[in-house]
Amino acid sequence: MSIHSTLLFVLAAVAVIVAVRWVAGRTGLPAAALLPLIGIAYALLPGPNIGLDPDLVLMIVLPPLLYSAALDSSLLDLRRNLRIVVSLSVVLVLLTGLVVGLGFHLFVAGATLAAGIAVGAAVAPPDPVAALAVGRRVNLPPKMVTIIQGEGLLNDATALTMLSVAVAAAVGGQFSFPAAVGQFVIAAVGGVAVGAAVAWAKRLARPLTADPLMSNAISLATPFVAYLLGEELGVSGVLAVVVAGLIVGHQTPQFGSGAARLQTNAVWRLVDFLLEGFVFLLIGQQLPEVVKNLREYDTSTIVTAVAISVGVVLLLRPAWLILTQSLPRSLHTRLGGVAEPDDADEPGSARRAARADRNADRLTTREVAALSWSGTRGVISLAAIFTLPLTTDSGAPFPDRDLLLFCTFVVVLVTLVGQGLTFAPLVRRLGLRADEADQARVRNEARSAAVEAALARLDAVAAEEPDSAEAVDTTRSQLLTRLARYRGRLDLIQQSRSSERPTSPEYETALRIRRATIDAQREELVRWRDAGRLPDEELRVLERELDHEELLLPKRST
Repeated sequence: MSIHSTLLFVLAAVAVIVAVRWVAGRTGLPAAALLPLIGIAYALLPGPNIGLDPDLVLMIVLPPLLYSAALDSSLLDLRRNLRIVVSLSVVLVLLTGLVVGLGFHLFVAGATLAAGIAVGAAVAPPDPVAALAVGRRVNLPPKMVTIIQGEGLLNDATALTMLSVAVAAAVGGQFSFPAAVGQFVIAAVGGVAVGAAVAWAKRLARPLTADPLMSNAISLATPFVAYLLGEELGVSGVLAVVVAGLIVGHQTPQFGSGAARLQTNAVWRLVDFLLEGFVFLLIGQQLPEVVKNLREYDTSTIVTAVAISVGVVLLLRPAWLILTQSLPRSLHTRLGGVAEPDDADEPGSARRAARADRNADRLTTREVAALSWSGTRGVISLAAIFTLPLTTDSGAPFPDRDLLLFCTFVVVLVTLVGQGLTFAPLVRRLGLRADEADQARVRNEARSAAVEAALARLDAVAAEEPDSAEAVDTTRSQLLTRLARYRGRLDLIQQSRSSERPTSPEYETALRIRRATIDAQREELVRWRDAGRLPDEELRVLERELDHEELLLPKRST
């Protein structure tokens, strides 16, 4: 396409993404499920399509999406749920690839084991974007969000490494299990090391990140540096990106400035929004490519291959979750190497935290049901299968390449649309919701503790600087007012027996009044500008001050 046509296509895609986001916000339907359907509809119309370039996806699209997700993840929560996350993102991915491979080898005429494992590796890793979008909308409990998010962060490295081993066997005709295991271990350990090194280097660049623009530039470059460095060293670039993002996200509150954090968060939200939108549109447009060469296969062969791919993906996940959660608690403890301490003498909060850590990997029946239906596949599966070479080392066509492409597309479509559209009703039917009252209690306890620490620091400042008494008294008065508000919220929460976030007419009235005063100030500034009394440059400075003040106000009572 010409530059003019490409620009028109990109603008049209942005318009579609914005429109679908608007529809999704009002209907509750996930945009990740609607966009592929629009992409398919467009693909069936006459005119040019955008082909999926796997290198572009793996090198340009995947690193920023993974890095952004890692920044938003909790390293502590991920570590607390590490056993189940590893179980899903490593063991289940490997098991899915092997079972699909065996199914192809045994039941699909002419299919080789290596080719079957290749498609199994491609369809094994879930893409959590759709599930997380729905989960956050229906207020899924934080533990479930952590598991789904953690699985999505780590499973791509497992799948892509497995795929490379399978492709090497299919192309070269040889397969060594010890060599494959060694390659996997080296890729994983090396990826972790590279990610930690990149995060350490970014920490050394801390003096440069005080400026928000420089901080944004470094942040946007970090995932590509981690990915390229990992790939150049022959280890997992995907895992390097994830580890770098987890460490940087964990350290950002300590080493980043407030202005840089605000701007960087806004930039990454925009990057996620556009990249995810383009990716899901791109999935639908691959339909002509994946079906054009299926004429050489019998209908029974196609049906059998698709049934194996979709069946294993849909059935193995709940079976694995049920199996692992059926293990005795003592076996879980031994596998994790964690002793069961006697917490009778521990304080209440410490005892609750210790018990939560010990039970983090135990899921309820409702949680197992929700996780079983959260395994939506996405663009990584398509990008992975499109990396299959056209020929083997002998010059022969890669075995069943077109059939493997079609099976992967069907799996992505069935899970992304089918599970994506039904995940929210399932979660609501199961009654899985975060305890809003408990979340509000933790936030207000932390706010109170932070204000008390500030008051203690004020006492130290007053002792060191006697001349600052007036400023200290003014600041102390403001902090005490804030502390009284937080403690009032805590009292209201403790009096409520509901898991819903309690509301207070006085608190809601105060929020409404604060918003009204901010609106009045903004309107007056605009009148000054329109009357020629305030330059636009000064208006933007004052408007930014009001925007930050408004940003501090909660959307809901918290």
